[in-house]
Amino acid sequence: MAGGLVALLDDVAAIAKLAAASLDDVAGAAGRAGTKAAGVVIDDAAVTPRYVVGLTPDRELPIIWKITLGSLRNKLLFILPVALLLSAFAPWAVTPLLMLGGSYLCFEAAEKIIEALAGHHAEEEVAEIASPEELEQRQVSGAVRTDFILSAEIMAIALAELPDASLPMRAAALAAVAIAITIGVYGVVALIVKMDDIGLHLSRKPSAGARQLGAGLVKAMPVLLTALSHIGVAAMVWVGGGILLHGLEVFHLGAIPHFVHHIAELAGHAVPFAQGFVEWLVGAIGAGICGLIVGAVIAGVLHLVPKKKAAH
Repeated sequence: MAGGLVALLDDVAAIAKLAAASLDDVAGAAGRAGTKAAGVVIDDAAVTPRYVVGLTPDRELPIIWKITLGSLRNKLLFILPVALLLSAFAPWAVTPLLMLGGSYLCFEAAEKIIEALAGHHAEEEVAEIASPEELEQRQVSGAVRTDFILSAEIMAIALAELPDASLPMRAAALAAVAIAITIGVYGVVALIVKMDDIGLHLSRKPSAGARQLGAGLVKAMPVLLTALSHIGVAAMVWVGGGILLHGLEVFHLGAIPHFVHHIAELAGHAVPFAQGFVEWLVGAIGAGICGLIVGAVIAGVLHLVPKKKAAH
């Protein structure tokens, strides 16, 4: 009996070691995959705060929580299984689907720029919605819809870093990336949108330094939220344009992507002390310009179609 118990304990220890090694492998794979997706993560964090515009302070965190749940649902229930199936049975379909999502991001960004130039502001439209429930539903739906495209790009980038991993390993690593990135992004977003409340709390402290810091936070928040709103639109057009350029390269239509890369390299060589940053910046601007052109074309077509139908 004792020998059997010892043998059983040895087996349990061996299984525990194997499980620990597997967890290490998953953590390592998730870390490699998540690092590559960092750029899109930053864009996601910049895009989201504009969806709490017009909400009362007591509803900001509940709305962010709803968006967080929607983001997790996007990644874990829809994107992850579809990405694994496509990578296993139809890898050729991944790039066209990403390009379709990238086109949507470009269109949404172009729409917002066109509305701003025409004097129509989202804040005014939000103010016209009388029902708080309708406003919340609109904001959550818009955020989750945009998150779906950005999440698909994050998961695709992460999946590309795991070409030799087994299917269970890829699934576990992608799930880890999805959860970690979602918590990180929306944790930062929650901190940003509640920064003014933190400032108000500090402004009531007896310490003069705390009061000054609190007053500074309160004054800075409107400027920061406005800046993030603009950065969010720029991020959508940059990410969308980048997806389209990458897709063209995959399909061996590299004239435009190669031109953007070439201009970025020339700019980087011209500023050797900041070559990497300049190359990235010029490349991002080039991708943004391409994305803006595509988005404007799509927006123009979609605006013309209803007019033609009305004319007939």
